[in-house]
Amino acid sequence: MNKIAQSVRLWFAPQRIREEGDTPDYRFSLANERTFLAWIRTALALIGGGFAVDQFLPELAWGVRAGLALGLLAAGVLCALRAVNHWVRCERAMRRGEDLPVSRFPTLLGIVVAVVAVAMVVVVLFGWEGR
Repeated sequence: MNKIAQSVRLWFAPQRIREEGDTPDYRFSLANERTFLAWIRTALALIGGGFAVDQFLPELAWGVRAGLALGLLAAGVLCALRAVNHWVRCERAMRRGEDLPVSRFPTLLGIVVAVVAVAMVVVVLFGWEGR
């Protein structure tokens, strides 16, 4: 089975992670879980922001409003999925005594949020109306 499919299977059967390596110090596992929850909170905020843009900015042109909302919603979905994947990868690495995995996702997420924020600043400053 390929590596991605195996990792996704662990999302739904985390007890299988215990089959690998040694049990890490519980403080590290709990810290990993807190990090997961922080990513989930970020995902929920992005999703909420996407809905807020769509519902509370009706004066924007439909394409602009939908683009900003969909950007935030997509970032929220990706953030939630990445949270689960990162939790599994870190838990496995700790059990195996390996270095924790690195990721470009925080950079990508930061860029997406910054682009949407700059677009929102432009909309607020210049009052982009949909007529």
